[in-house]
Amino acid sequence: MDAHVDPERAAFDAFKALPRDVPVAMLNLLRFRDRAFYPADHPRGDGELTGTEAYRLYGAASGPVFRGVGGTIIWSGRPELVLIGPADERWDAAFIARYPTASAFLAMVTDPAYRRAVVHRQAAVMTSRLIRMAIDETGPTDSFA
Repeated sequence: MDAHVDPERAAFDAFKALPRDVPVAMLNLLRFRDRAFYPADHPRGDGELTGTEAYRLYGAASGPVFRGVGGTIIWSGRPELVLIGPADERWDAAFIARYPTASAFLAMVTDPAYRRAVVHRQAAVMTSRLIRMAIDETGPTDSFA
């Protein structure tokens, strides 16, 4: 499985080119490292934490910024089985974060406190998927068309 931890420049530019004044949901799929991998000069650089523990540190440190821009978790779960898709795409956690606008997401990821917190995410995550989704404001439906 390819490592996808941080956005590629082209994908980030494409995100910024989409409308910024609309609410967005971000689907997060995460696979954690067995042992967190911090930069050598980081105080936690000796592998003392699991990836899950390092991700909790990320959540604690980034949470105030996330909530400060109006972010909320609207769904979370623990994936059990890939029914359709590559069998090696095993995920440890999945959640959907909602932001009042795409600009709020951009404000979060550029906030200095968030940028300090993201080192824990980078240490924790083996691979991930982060998918921007438009929010259908028409309400629930029993059809996928």
